[in-house]
Amino acid sequence: MTKEISKLNNNVEYMYKYNADTPRIAVCLDLSINKPDVKQGVYSLMSRLLLQGTKNYNSEELANEFEKYAIDFSADTSPNFLRLKFVCLNEDFEKAMELLNEVLVNSTFEEFEKERTKLKFEIPAQLDSPRMIALDAYCSTIFKDHYYGISLKKTLETIDTITKDDILKAFDYIMHNSKKSIAIVGSIDKEKVLPLVEATVGKLPESTEGNFQIEKPVLNETRKVENHKADLNQAHIMKGWLVPSYGEKDYFSMLLLNIILGSSGLSSRLFLELRDKKGLAYVVRSSYETLKLVGNFMIYIATEPKNIETCLKGFDEEITKIKTIPVSEKELEDAKNNLIGRFAFMDETNAQQANSCAKFDIMGLGFEYAKTIKENIQHVTTQDLLECAQKYFNDNYTLSIIKP
Repeated sequence: MTKEISKLNNNVEYMYKYNADTPRIAVCLDLSINKPDVKQGVYSLMSRLLLQGTKNYNSEELANEFEKYAIDFSADTSPNFLRLKFVCLNEDFEKAMELLNEVLVNSTFEEFEKERTKLKFEIPAQLDSPRMIALDAYCSTIFKDHYYGISLKKTLETIDTITKDDILKAFDYIMHNSKKSIAIVGSIDKEKVLPLVEATVGKLPESTEGNFQIEKPVLNETRKVENHKADLNQAHIMKGWLVPSYGEKDYFSMLLLNIILGSSGLSSRLFLELRDKKGLAYVVRSSYETLKLVGNFMIYIATEPKNIETCLKGFDEEITKIKTIPVSEKELEDAKNNLIGRFAFMDETNAQQANSCAKFDIMGLGFEYAKTIKENIQHVTTQDLLECAQKYFNDNYTLSIIKP
């Protein structure tokens, strides 16, 4: 295995990693999003339109090109970045790079009305799910009045006001005012890969930093939101806090708290206490989502409506325990092993490695931040976990419930 980390002529940071004997090569290009969209839904619609036609291919012809060469190509957005990625056979790498360049340079966004109409029908279908209603309300409440509070319901309210000009301006702004990071992982010789990357991605507008315009969200109160839906046979409850994100000292402790409390399945505390012992849950778990400016730690349970108050009490009991009683050395060690095993599983393929490395670099952490995470996890102590839980699991939380 060989690796090279450097910059293209336009200051785009790249990582080339050679993984021997792999027949498919993976490429992930991330472009940072540095300011909120002018109307909620603009960035989402923009990424969908990138694959719906260019100056040289209409949407059907572009899809046929991807299919003809078996190129798995996609474009999507997160609150932090626009991402374009592909996986292709080694012999089709040049064609895949040509199509990546075509999408970036020549997209016409001509099918704007068609994609907007499709999105307007898709959102109500998604919001037919009670869990999605609760989650949508949770996100818009914990990130109240902030760009990170991306909501399907809010997008549905604003989508008719979005214009094609909004899309064009948003894409142009990102292209000319973004940090850009590309990760390439496969078994094609570097001498064949980098000239093609330089001739395409290296010709994009220069990668820039220092123009980030999104303020850090704060949560300094308890926020509660409740929804109702007829004929539900279960309630969905979500409770969460704003916590550290990548690059912060307590990030590593929070990763392990997530494993211990609810993301390790059958062995997690929430599962053992609320489902196994008390029989309260159909599903119970915790999650830890990390954005550029902040992390979001959430506990989720699906239960019979009559058990809502009992479940909330169970949440409080488990949070109190993790804040007052140090975890055992064995539980901590098991959590570390679980997390290290997950990292290994998530980095099995070239595509997973390219996606992960590009994401960390676009966040300003470098392509190899995963190595930093693994190293720092090993140094976390039971006292670190106790102090982290005490610091962040407080009365400044958001609670979202949907019930009959």
